[in-house]
Amino acid sequence: METQPGVRCQQVTRPVASVGLYIPGGSAPLFSTVLMLATPARIAGCQNVVLCSPPPIADEILYAAQLCGVQEIFNVGGAQAIAALAFGSESVPKVDKIFGPGNAFVTEAKRQVSQRLDGAAIDMPAGPSEVLVIADSGATPDFVASDLLSQAEHGPDSQVILLTPDADIARKVAEAVERQLAELPRARGHRPAGP
Repeated sequence: METQPGVRCQQVTRPVASVGLYIPGGSAPLFSTVLMLATPARIAGCQNVVLCSPPPIADEILYAAQLCGVQEIFNVGGAQAIAALAFGSESVPKVDKIFGPGNAFVTEAKRQVSQRLDGAAIDMPAGPSEVLVIADSGATPDFVASDLLSQAEHGPDSQVILLTPDADIARKVAEAVERQLAELPRARGHRPAGP
């Protein structure tokens, strides 16, 4: 749009040239995080997509990265990986923006590098997972329980809440949670508190 003769205002969309994807280690391979971060980077046209994950990197993560066209993968995790991505190292290239979740140390490292002029931009600071599921008498208790447990697995600071006017649904969801917990290999991190 030309606002006055010779002055033109427009919105130009350009991909970030180089992005770093941080994929945490832990008790389960987060290959879905690779897909959720690398796919948009590829669609946007980012020229260089770099991935860091703590060793040993799970085969599922490596496969998802290869599938999404990630160019470089490094066996480094934690705040060290964030620093390497933000400033570069002997082996890890400096990137323009860092994406991905992590523990409190990774979150703090991302916050700090994003505030430095020579650092890298970040997606956003990660916090604990929270979900509020509202269910009435038409809800399927097993589905509601799965929704609650899928967020509870993110850590002991996760908050999952069921809001229902139906005492029968509340009881059935509580029973479904217990049944599903009995089948989960990582149940320790899933157990919600409360009635």
